[in-house]
Amino acid sequence: MNIIILAAGRGTRLYPLTLEAPKCLLNLNNKETLIERMIRLIKKNLSEKIIVVTGFKHECLEKKLSSVKFVNNPFYAVTNSIASLWFAKDYLNDEAIIMNSDIIIEEKLMKDLRNIKNEATVLIDSSISREADYKVAVYNDQVVVMSKDLVKFDGEYAGITILSKKGSKKLKEKIESMVQQGYIDSWYEDALVKMIFDDSFKINYFDIADYKWAEVDTVDDLQLAKQISGLKPD
Repeated sequence: MNIIILAAGRGTRLYPLTLEAPKCLLNLNNKETLIERMIRLIKKNLSEKIIVVTGFKHECLEKKLSSVKFVNNPFYAVTNSIASLWFAKDYLNDEAIIMNSDIIIEEKLMKDLRNIKNEATVLIDSSISREADYKVAVYNDQVVVMSKDLVKFDGEYAGITILSKKGSKKLKEKIESMVQQGYIDSWYEDALVKMIFDDSFKINYFDIADYKWAEVDTVDDLQLAKQISGLKPD
């Protein structure tokens, strides 16, 4: 299994904390950063095959992390996550989990990811009915559409997608097609949505409303992440 962590973005919503280093290198305390904790739990519970896609201040990640593969998106400033995943497309050749680097989840959820075996599954939180960022609508256990612009939706996308080997290859093909057509400023999740509409691709969802998790976009989110990590402040 390949674990692909997308860490190319600038993290502008957390300026000035992210002016000099990627958001995922924010400290939970003086022992671990966001991404170091994620990598530690991945190695403990899922896989040793970890690919980190870098962009903004990539040298900071390369100095900080070890025992991972690095792929760089040199065009991070003018592209979106679909381009970052395109640079890592050679790793979409096996079972894969794609994670945004600003996500923090409790260890129990990391362990439970091992038991998800559909062709494609996205994690959603059905308890978030307002103020959701990337929204997901579902019907009969399957994802109907995902978008930031949905008015009616069933939960917030939690930044993690799980793919079988077959699902990975299908996503790779769609991303290659979209990038060739110039869709370099799209979210990679837009490729999943197009697969639903263009190819009748089935995407299941896994509801994490009962788990502790956060997407770190604000200082308040960072405080919540510290609580979830269980690391005592120094």
